[in-house]
Amino acid sequence: MEEFVESSEDQRRKDPPATGVASRRIEPGREGEFEDWTSGILAAVKEFPGYLGSDVLRPNNSEDDEYRIIYRFDHTSNLKRWEESDERRRWLDRAEPLVREQTVHRLTGLETWFTLPSRAGEPAPPRYKMALVTWLAVFPTVLIIFTLFGPLLNLLPTVLRTLLFTLTMVTLMTYVIMPRMTRLFSFWLYPKD
Repeated sequence: MEEFVESSEDQRRKDPPATGVASRRIEPGREGEFEDWTSGILAAVKEFPGYLGSDVLRPNNSEDDEYRIIYRFDHTSNLKRWEESDERRRWLDRAEPLVREQTVHRLTGLETWFTLPSRAGEPAPPRYKMALVTWLAVFPTVLIIFTLFGPLLNLLPTVLRTLLFTLTMVTLMTYVIMPRMTRLFSFWLYPKD
């Protein structure tokens, strides 16, 4: 009897990387307490399997009271484990007196590069905007990599050269470039009416 072994690509398709985005509006005068709470919950989530990193987007000005906490996991199942954990529930209970409104989103796939959440009820950025911002990030990154490391990469066999190049690109795009590009172009990706 032949045994079927699922490939890692099949497993990745079934359980892709995921990003959780929580938007919270804070009660006036409770910002300091909320900052302490944010530090605590981020320390707690770091202990969970598959945790890759997080960002906190603070209000832009005194009229804005919305904080966005973004946390990334290697698999949707690990994000779900965090979301359903007793530890997270305890932290959310502590936040209740500080928060007057909150929304939580889960993103998977390419949309995780665009981690500024839209306001509740608004759609994600249009695909053409995501494609354009991605291209604006990819083009100079590829140009820089080829300019600096092209001669060295050309010494490697095609498969190894492609492996190193794509690994570098995906890592830079996911953890360094796209979070910054999304913030830089947030006025266009998530326009305020």
